[in-house]
Amino acid sequence: MNKNDQPVWVITEQLSDEIGVVCLEITGHARKLADELGVELQVVILGHGIQDQVWKLFAAGADLIHLGDAPEYERYQPEIFIKSIVALAENHQPQIVLIGSTFMGRELAPLIAAKLQTGLSAHCVDLVLDENGVLQQNIPAYGGIMSIICPHTRPQIATVARGVFPIPAMDDQRKGKILPVEPPKDLQIRVRTLDIIHTKPNGVPLESANVVVAGGAGAGSLTGWQEIEALAEELNAALGSTRPAVDEGWTELETMIGQSGKMVKPELYLGIGLSGEQQHMVGISGAKIMIAVNNDPKSPVFKQVDYGVVEDCRVFVPALIKKLRELKQKSGRTKDVI
Repeated sequence: MNKNDQPVWVITEQLSDEIGVVCLEITGHARKLADELGVELQVVILGHGIQDQVWKLFAAGADLIHLGDAPEYERYQPEIFIKSIVALAENHQPQIVLIGSTFMGRELAPLIAAKLQTGLSAHCVDLVLDENGVLQQNIPAYGGIMSIICPHTRPQIATVARGVFPIPAMDDQRKGKILPVEPPKDLQIRVRTLDIIHTKPNGVPLESANVVVAGGAGAGSLTGWQEIEALAEELNAALGSTRPAVDEGWTELETMIGQSGKMVKPELYLGIGLSGEQQHMVGISGAKIMIAVNNDPKSPVFKQVDYGVVEDCRVFVPALIKKLRELKQKSGRTKDVI
């Protein structure tokens, strides 16, 4: 295949017959990359009974869909998925492959890259083409953003978390071609997924929240963290965290925001007891208004937010909760006051 004809790929996923939001976000951005390169945008999706879902991928920008619809693909089976996708990639020679940074994607991407003997950039926060049409993969590193390229091998593979790119404007009139993907034959499966258990997050989902309250090591203890949780509940906000709060066992990994966590784009972000490390701050770059509370006036976080409060969060948070409750009582409102 001529280098100029090599397509851009997105490897998507589905759970309970629903295509993941991150897949639509990445497909929308991949459409722009494909247009700049003047090539097709092809999407790979494996599942069972998902024919009614593929129109979303066309609407998001796909030109062609490699559709594996078979009982063998109903649940994510690493060996089957890798075998199928690698065979497809060797046949169709994509120059770029984008994958969601999900539980599945984080396992699948490095295994595919290893099989295809190419590079991989994980947790990218932006993807652009340089003047030579090479994919510039931007990731947070060393307190800033570092650009990585894969100059010699193809495909160029990158993973992207939900929330990095917006959901594209969906065009329900777009159509495209579907190519069937057959499951591999006579493959000896060593590990098999028997069931996938879905758990609903407590409180407001981070990715869709208008208000996010995030806490860090400054909480000081589980008691301090529980005050931050109470503030989030008082504001009807989603609860977020930094890595130290997770490592201390105060909160679950699902609340972590940042490079190896979730990306959020709330109207209001309130960061409490955190220092402003780039690994966390990159996850809130889409926030409209950012407020930080830290007892160190020289904390780096104050250079990155719109408003800062210099105070010990263990003093500030209980006082703010008390004030919010007073305002609600005066106004007669039982919901949030912001």
